[in-house]
Amino acid sequence: MDATEQRTFSSIASKVLMALAGVFLLVFLAVHLGINMLLLVDDGGKAFSAAAGFMGTHPVIRIFELALFGGILLHIAFGVAVSIRNRMSRPIRYQHQSRSETSPFSKYMLHSGMIVLLFLALHFVDFYFIKIGITAPPPGVERHDFYSRAVLLFSDQTYSAIYLVSLLALGFHLNHALQAAMQTLGLNHPRFTPLIKAASALYAMIIAGGFMAIPLRFTLFN
Repeated sequence: MDATEQRTFSSIASKVLMALAGVFLLVFLAVHLGINMLLLVDDGGKAFSAAAGFMGTHPVIRIFELALFGGILLHIAFGVAVSIRNRMSRPIRYQHQSRSETSPFSKYMLHSGMIVLLFLALHFVDFYFIKIGITAPPPGVERHDFYSRAVLLFSDQTYSAIYLVSLLALGFHLNHALQAAMQTLGLNHPRFTPLIKAASALYAMIIAGGFMAIPLRFTLFN
């Protein structure tokens, strides 16, 4: 295998690994949304606290957390590597000629991904780091009382606004993510491409819209 073939193989392998990690994260987001939607149940947080307690103590779930962090790191690392490689291998003239043919969802995947990454960092500080004891909970809130923590945070209009903007970026990112993953894994076909695009858009709207409903509920109706 010569140098060109090695670079081609490396590029394909990076894209496949990024796609597989992305699919794993897509599944996780659906599960995470299902749990977080319990915040909307008018029971004083009992259902959400029970689900969060199970997720935080079950040994299998704790192992799954490690896989989740690995998936996030792989997706970020390979995503940045693929983006840099694509930019370096694409002539400037080609970029200008093909600009109109590139969807904005594809064109700004790196940008929306970076916004999502910053949002994840904020989310970890506000919830996960408190859970594992790295940071202290706010006064009057127990370390594992995620319901009270969520209510406190989402009652702050500034925090909710940051959360909502970040979720818009997430929806933007997800809209192209599923399409790109299917294409990378060789599952695209002219007959199914419109269905994949529709499924991607629907998935992005459900995930982003579902998560956005939570801060809106506590900001507007608390």
